[in-house]
Amino acid sequence: MTQHFIVIGNPIAHSKSPEIHALFAEQAAIDISYQRQYCPDDAASFTAVVEAFFHGGGVGANVTVPFKQIAYDCCVARGGLSEHAKVAGAVNTLLLNKALLESGTPIADALYGDNTDGQGLVNHITSLGWPLKGARVALIGAGGAARGVVLPLIQADIGALTIANRTLSKATNLVDELSTASETIGKHSIETCATSELTGQFDITINATSIGLSGDTLPLDNDLNCHYAYDMMYGRTLPFLQHFAARDAQTSEGYGMLIGQAALSFERWTGHTVDVTQATNTLNGR
Repeated sequence: MTQHFIVIGNPIAHSKSPEIHALFAEQAAIDISYQRQYCPDDAASFTAVVEAFFHGGGVGANVTVPFKQIAYDCCVARGGLSEHAKVAGAVNTLLLNKALLESGTPIADALYGDNTDGQGLVNHITSLGWPLKGARVALIGAGGAARGVVLPLIQADIGALTIANRTLSKATNLVDELSTASETIGKHSIETCATSELTGQFDITINATSIGLSGDTLPLDNDLNCHYAYDMMYGRTLPFLQHFAARDAQTSEGYGMLIGQAALSFERWTGHTVDVTQATNTLNGR
């Protein structure tokens, strides 16, 4: 029997998710249909799309820009959330809570939201051989992308975390919010600073801003150095990575994070664990 999945976004035509999940299905030897689903940019339309999809027998849905917050709000009001989704304040993976369905709960009230973005990042960094345990990590950015990766990084047993942002107050507020949302984060001392004041030696520096997509550069201090530099963006030349490559750091863009978060969604939906490295090599060879 074919299992049906979608990715909901606006815009959505560029999404690589159908190709990625088709490879996962080949590995797992299961029959799936994974489609891109455009949705008007409002909460009512998103809710209607989700309800129609699951009422029609859909198994799982990915959520991308600009609906991750709306999906979160929907699950808060009518369903449930994983710890990662609660802390991130965003949902990128939707499925149905089978226990609630079996108890007679309507589909709209049995939605379950997860966020696999941060763990996808951690898994990709680990696959690169970059050491996270005990690492001194700098995270640049205080938006949704940064918010979603703090808990997985801390759960990976990093040694220290500094969050830098152009506007210092946003970084400070983010730490306060996350510490309140998660006991695990609250027990971890997180430093904050303005991006221009981030300096010194780090093991890993992660860019969680989208500045590289415009070709602009971050105001990085000349004395900021790291062994490894990771940019969550992908698909083009990224000034952030060029900057650290010139300082002999190992670098990586975020395409592996994209595949990693997709693999976790696939596992949540189907119960099948896939070989992410094999899928990545296949996609890169196309």
